[in-house]
Amino acid sequence: MLTKERKVEIVNKFGKNKSDTGSTEVQLALLTERINSLTDHLRSQPKDFSSRRGLLKLVGIRRNFMNYLKNRNSDSYVSVSKQLEIRIK
Repeated sequence: MLTKERKVEIVNKFGKNKSDTGSTEVQLALLTERINSLTDHLRSQPKDFSSRRGLLKLVGIRRNFMNYLKNRNSDSYVSVSKQLEIRIK
């Protein structure tokens, strides 16, 4: 689960300023944090199919954000994917 303090850390790290929660980079970082926590949950609870479905939805949303960022700003795409340790094609 994403705590308020962790969310503020992510916004400060990836945002342009403290109130920048809507930029693509920040949204990607927040989605990646949620995906990582769900992945850990599913490792301990392998039969939780509703959480697995939610995870797959989040991965699809993140993929769309990554495609958008790749088309708009390829330098930012590469740097964000390296910081978040996301494989790029």
